[in-house]
Amino acid sequence: MNFALVYPGEKTRFAITATLAILFWIVVILGTVGLALIYVLFIFIGYCFAQSAFISYLRGSAVKITPEQFPDLHARVASCCDRLGMSIPPDAYLMHADGIFNALATKFLGRNYIVLYTSVVDALDERPEALNFYIGHELGHIHRKHLNWSAPLAPVAWLPLLGAALRRAEEYTCDRYGLKSCATADDAKAGLAALAAGHSRWGRLNYSAYADQRHAVTGFWGSFHEFTSDYPWTAKRAHAIDELASGTEPRQPSRNFFAGLLALLAPRIPGVGGGGGLIMIIAIIGILAAVALPAYQEYVQRAALFALPEKLAEGKQAVETYTVAHNAWPASLSDLEGFEPEFQLGQVSVAVELTENGELIYRLDGSGLKSATLLLTPMASVEEEQVQSIEWSCSSDGMKAQVVPEGCS
Repeated sequence: MNFALVYPGEKTRFAITATLAILFWIVVILGTVGLALIYVLFIFIGYCFAQSAFISYLRGSAVKITPEQFPDLHARVASCCDRLGMSIPPDAYLMHADGIFNALATKFLGRNYIVLYTSVVDALDERPEALNFYIGHELGHIHRKHLNWSAPLAPVAWLPLLGAALRRAEEYTCDRYGLKSCATADDAKAGLAALAAGHSRWGRLNYSAYADQRHAVTGFWGSFHEFTSDYPWTAKRAHAIDELASGTEPRQPSRNFFAGLLALLAPRIPGVGGGGGLIMIIAIIGILAAVALPAYQEYVQRAALFALPEKLAEGKQAVETYTVAHNAWPASLSDLEGFEPEFQLGQVSVAVELTENGELIYRLDGSGLKSATLLLTPMASVEEEQVQSIEWSCSSDGMKAQVVPEGCS
């Protein structure tokens, strides 16, 4: 298998990012007359405390891979280092991580570490050669010094498109390191199949069909979320490995142009929403608050008030029956036989009041209907001083037009 170990786009993206980072540091240091270096020192001290906690956990709880402890894994790490031309292997650990399917590389005070999660090792128990893909991938981060540059580049790594693009390029590069570490391309494919399909199903994955899924994420949303993500779609990674194994430089399907324009509004915030960026998350929350939530609230109100016209009809009928029978308006709600002055419609509470002219006031509360009212006003038709019939008008206050019962204004 002959292919370039470094993904073609990584060096260019790194050069642009590094140039911007250098300019940033020059401006900051000169602009603060060197005081910024004091803050950098405090940040470094904070980093040491935080990173030392993880390293201490590794040394104290994870299992260090040595010739005496898991010699098969130790030999595998050493073999991958030889394949990649790394004379000094990193410290390697096996860690139980509650089923998380991953591996990682890290460093602390000049010493490099790789960590294999037990879920990965167990999943590939019948195909241990595929572990080389994971080991090689993490060794790639160390060999390419991705860990060394992450801190100096951090001030500009948030830039839209560029920051995430550099991280994706680094991932593609490390996949090449993983492929280079494997004795056969099928071993690398098995390793990625396990990443895609999980512990027990990876052996039955149709690899070619899975790689073809890369065409399913070329639309607007698929493109946008890749533009703003630190990781390429796994289906694209599968295709890239397949092409590299056959001696061809991979060509991925093009992404949506307008998604790229929108991604310019989404700064890279590692670990936030899969890389969508803080501004985009705030925008989405704003859209939900301004559109989706009111629409949902309106739906809840309409559902709750579905039976309200029937209740209004009962109130009208009760007033009409009493008025025609007694030729006078009812004095209180207790005069209306069988009438309910309070009732519940879903989450909406309704209380009814009666005025001296037979008006019914329905006060609604709940599901956003705070202090909403409906006013039913009767107009009696009188012949020879006897009430013959009653016509009603209805008006509302504090209610959206979409939820006001039919016949009310």
